[in-house]
Amino acid sequence: MTPATWAANHRDPAWTCPAPAPEVLAFHRALPGYAPTRLVDLPDLARELGVAHVLAKDESDRLGLPAFKALGASWAVHRAVLARTADRGAAPLTLVTATDGNHGRAVARFARTLGHRAHVVVPDGVHAAAVQAIADEGATVTAVAGSYDDAVAEAARYAAADPDGAVLVQDTAWEGYEDVPRWIVDGYSTLFAEVDDQLAAAGLPGADVVLVPTGVGSLLQAALAHYRSDRAGPGTAVVSVEPVTAACVLASIAAGRPVAVDTGTTIMAGLNCGTMSSLAWPYVEHGLDASVAVTDAAAARAARDLHDLGVPAGPCGAAPLAALRTLVRDGPYGPDDATRRRAHLGLTPASVVVLVVTEGAEANPQTDAQTDGPEPR
Repeated sequence: MTPATWAANHRDPAWTCPAPAPEVLAFHRALPGYAPTRLVDLPDLARELGVAHVLAKDESDRLGLPAFKALGASWAVHRAVLARTADRGAAPLTLVTATDGNHGRAVARFARTLGHRAHVVVPDGVHAAAVQAIADEGATVTAVAGSYDDAVAEAARYAAADPDGAVLVQDTAWEGYEDVPRWIVDGYSTLFAEVDDQLAAAGLPGADVVLVPTGVGSLLQAALAHYRSDRAGPGTAVVSVEPVTAACVLASIAAGRPVAVDTGTTIMAGLNCGTMSSLAWPYVEHGLDASVAVTDAAAARAARDLHDLGVPAGPCGAAPLAALRTLVRDGPYGPDDATRRRAHLGLTPASVVVLVVTEGAEANPQTDAQTDGPEPR
């Protein structure tokens, strides 16, 4: 039996939240090498899936790095360093984080740019090439046996052991640790502001459905803060996308409360997270429309298809296409599944759908053995 792959959230459509701070976009625009990433119209996929437009927000080259994480890391490192140097002067700091790959590399890059050190903790399952890319940024890399949650705990312990010289720059929040994760979420707001501008430039009224790859939920929180803000127009459905082996958002939606799950092995390494950020849950509870979990085979097929269409997606970045296919096709629970899912999200032949392709193929290299194989039906 195929694992549960879908959970609808019956949110309050009147719920809103404060809009992201405008100074974040201005900060990113001032960085050397900044340019909006591509929003690629994919008419072949639109025809396949029965909608007017499918567009991919291609994050395969963001500020010289192969993933969206550069947005959150740059803003959070900037804010964290300012806060600490205001207290202790300009002596070099060690910026500490745990990562499945992309976040750690981004923290290391911006630490080095500002003249600071980085110490990055990685869990089991991170590809050797991704670890080497972090080390090539000048970071010290420590591997721990265990899950992403174990790596986060180890990074927090390391930073706590050096309160004067180390700063934890983690992209998940828990009680007592919220400022830096909030800055990371704020950093991601630039991505969605760009999408709005690019849709308008293409003569499209806006996104009807946005699908967001989700690990601990920080990017998802940024999407919800954007589309549910008191400045946003109504009508955009937001869908989280996770591996079936690490679907903590789907489990939480189904339970009506935050739920941690045991994680397995997945080619979607950057999404292999079993515990949601504590900051994300209120946004998910009140603002998310649905959660979808996808298999490795479905993500691998989606990555190949996007590559053939000129979008060099890694498995995490391709997961939204795999999820969209799940949404519009009949599932294992009856012939009316797709009809009900479409109705819940307001998907019609006139819909504009945005896939947030969070990483390029370079960000998450995989072996043929990991990506080949039949897609479960």
